[in-house]
Amino acid sequence: MSAFNVAKFGGTSVANFEAMSRCAEIIVNNPQTKLVVISACSGVTNILVELANGVKDSDRRAELVSKLKAIHSEIMASLEDISSIEARVEALIEKVATLSEAACIAPTPKLTDHLVACGERMSTHILARLMREKGVDAVRFDIREVLKTDSDYGKAEPNIEATKQQAEKILIPLCQKHVVITQGFIGSDDDGETTTLGRGGSDYSAALIAEAVEASGLEIWTDVPGIYTTDPRIAPNARPIPEISFSEASEMANFGAKILHPSTLLPALRHQIPVFVGSSKAPLEGGTWVRQTVESAPLFRALALRNNQTMVTLRNPRMFQAYGFLADVFTVLAKHKISVDLVTTSEVSVSLTLDQTDTGGGAPELPEAAQQELEQLCNVEVKQSLSLIALIGNNMSETKGSAAEVFDALDDFNIRMICYGASPHNLCFLLDEDESKEAVKVLHEELFE
Repeated sequence: MSAFNVAKFGGTSVANFEAMSRCAEIIVNNPQTKLVVISACSGVTNILVELANGVKDSDRRAELVSKLKAIHSEIMASLEDISSIEARVEALIEKVATLSEAACIAPTPKLTDHLVACGERMSTHILARLMREKGVDAVRFDIREVLKTDSDYGKAEPNIEATKQQAEKILIPLCQKHVVITQGFIGSDDDGETTTLGRGGSDYSAALIAEAVEASGLEIWTDVPGIYTTDPRIAPNARPIPEISFSEASEMANFGAKILHPSTLLPALRHQIPVFVGSSKAPLEGGTWVRQTVESAPLFRALALRNNQTMVTLRNPRMFQAYGFLADVFTVLAKHKISVDLVTTSEVSVSLTLDQTDTGGGAPELPEAAQQELEQLCNVEVKQSLSLIALIGNNMSETKGSAAEVFDALDDFNIRMICYGASPHNLCFLLDEDESKEAVKVLHEELFE
């Protein structure tokens, strides 16, 4: 295991010069931190995604590119000397302008990845320069040389072995000499083409890099001081969780707690790398440690909310006591590369939710071609504007009365779908989006307050 630490900073942590300066202080205050992974500056990825989707109005396109330039120019204006980075940042903005013109003619996932990757490529130039001005021997590194993936643009899968080989060859020796500033979210395929790990994939890439260099620890710095029992904006009495297990944190991330990307903990778990989650705005307030084993394992640990859910219900009376229906359904879904999240069945129907895995954002959709194939098997009903609430805890399905306590609190809400029992760590249900926040608030009051 390497003796150094990996620190990852999200978009709000590098939003402006003041935020970047706080990141620099955190890095300086921990001499063990030798590898720093950062996101694009706050708001930049949204601009790039809009451009990548194809903006035909040239005035709007120019407005977005100007906004992009203004965000980075404002930060650079506070640096002492930008001679070494100004031309490089401007070249990337010109690249964005060129690619956005191409996207308005024929947007593609490959073009989108090249375009949205420019955000991280710009922010790392600026932070590396800021670190050098603070007396730190910092170098910027292009992570595409190390983080290798397949060519599934927008949601690329990492090649763990190739990434590890490249890290041992290039990245570890570099970290032994310098503080390395590199990009989250992006990688490259076998042809050297830029790929992305999907929206929110910066945390995941940081964990993959930490795994590849066998880091002693991984810090995720964001805008909140750790993991809470739920979103404090929904339930004001939500409280921080000092320590949580990998399994609990994984469930929280998977079911919508935005503090961590769903895949982030897998690489850390594989190599038993402890993960710290804290706020770059208030680093002295502490945070949450995620570890393999923890001292306490309460029945109810936290609530997570995930919006923009799509439920697909498939009905076929001939399904009763028949064989192979589910196999046929999942063959169609696999053919169209549709990721399924939750599943419930009855004798004549099956309901499932679609998972959002790519860069585009928004509610996942059932492709028309897939729907047509499914309609050859059964009746298909698609419902959107739903939210998923997940109650995370320990041994819930083995504890008498726990489900009754939950559903008694939800007596006034219309629950559309329930998944319970497959995992001892969660109880999930689907309901209309417009009443989801109130349901979280009520549940938190009942179970945690």
